[in-house]
Amino acid sequence: MSAANAAARGAPALEVRGLEAGYGKIQVLWGIDLTVEEGQFVTVIGANGAGKTTLLRAVSGLVRGVRGRVAAFGHDLHGHSPARIVRAGVGHVPEGRQLFPLMTVGENLVSGADYLPAAAREVASSRAMVFELFPRLAERLQQLAGTLSGGEQQMLAIGRALMSRPRLLLVDEPSLGLSPSLTKAVFRALAAINETGVTVVLVEQNVQRSLALADRAFVLENGHIVKRGSGAELLADPAVREAYLSL
Repeated sequence: MSAANAAARGAPALEVRGLEAGYGKIQVLWGIDLTVEEGQFVTVIGANGAGKTTLLRAVSGLVRGVRGRVAAFGHDLHGHSPARIVRAGVGHVPEGRQLFPLMTVGENLVSGADYLPAAAREVASSRAMVFELFPRLAERLQQLAGTLSGGEQQMLAIGRALMSRPRLLLVDEPSLGLSPSLTKAVFRALAAINETGVTVVLVEQNVQRSLALADRAFVLENGHIVKRGSGAELLADPAVREAYLSL
């Protein structure tokens, strides 16, 4: 079946089969299989070093030498550049935000739509959507990104990704270093984004909150998926609770 026909038949938002990836001679992921249906909110949990960030980076084309199949909405992403993957409808909010610190909030937002003709035509409406989610960014439109607080920078990183008009949004550790109140605001925004129809794949250390939001969830250990199920099922799983919720 062609990619176009697969997409027309309602292919998953993300399909990963036999994914192996790493850095140089160090292999991190071993035969990962997972499917994310369009419109779902999916969480990937696991200890530090389990391979969660590598999984998202492999999907978005930021890891070289990936083996296996990665497809979004029926379109094969294997071997494609990160820019081409963004054009296929995959947005990525990286760990650590990775903003342009010497550019303003407004310039960082517009950069999310650069070189994407369809997204560039929708800059005004996309920016309005971002400001509805994060009103604080509208108040700081002319402020340099590097001078924002950690929470504001995370809002901007999510907003910049949304400017590309993604159908699938990969989000890596959005609550890292944030206060409980800002963490709550970021999770509320991710839920609102998902409610608009954007599929969300979240990697997050806040297991309680992320599983509570998730339609589906996966546990990654040492580069292998060891558990999968609904967010509620994993939240109630004694082994998950002991490993990730007992501290």
